[in-house]
Amino acid sequence: MFGLLFIIIVGIAIIFYEPKLNKKSTVSSKKLAEKIDKLWDIAQDSIKNNKYLRAEKALLTILRVDERNANAYNRLGIIYAKQKAYKDAIECFEIAQSLEPSASSLHNAGLIYLETDNLEKAALAFEQAMTMESTVPSRHIAYAKVLQKLGRDEKAIKSFEKAVELDRSVQSLRILLDAYEKVDDKEKASEVKAEIDKMLTPKNIKSSIVASQHSSSQAQFKLPSRNIAQPVYKRHK
Repeated sequence: MFGLLFIIIVGIAIIFYEPKLNKKSTVSSKKLAEKIDKLWDIAQDSIKNNKYLRAEKALLTILRVDERNANAYNRLGIIYAKQKAYKDAIECFEIAQSLEPSASSLHNAGLIYLETDNLEKAALAFEQAMTMESTVPSRHIAYAKVLQKLGRDEKAIKSFEKAVELDRSVQSLRILLDAYEKVDDKEKASEVKAEIDKMLTPKNIKSSIVASQHSSSQAQFKLPSRNIAQPVYKRHK
């Protein structure tokens, strides 16, 4: 009888005590989320202002509590790449890709491989990135530049042409023009040059500027998603 009474009393105590635990846990999670938000702001602002050490510290702090944050690894890789710490950059991009496969991680890794003349790996990275997301012009341009270095000019031209299909701007057309001139395709080079000249008339330049300003005003920066989790990456010294 006493044993049964004891169980009932303990049960009642648990029922009344659990909400307090949940409330405490909720407050703790909220504070942690706010801390990570603040660290993200610091990292983003520091990257924009080329304060790489400050940005690195903020991102490493995020990774101490959220070890599976692929976006933090990606940004850390970008910081190291800007400082030409390519080994560290590649490691970060590869970790990001293993945690959350994305075209961005592959593209970033491809750029480092291209920079360090690891051309076959660069080509593979860009190919995989384009399989996942094929509508980014710069991806096709970067891939084409790798192909040029590998001596695959015909395939490179097709990739440059695809970039122009996606973004028919003066900049992309000039890159295509340069590619045609390198393979001595005078006819196509002449056509592209004529198109560039037409786009550079005062009237078309004004229209282009207005369109660019409209596009910029609509662009919004979205912070990456955050998954609360503990230190995995530590930069090699």
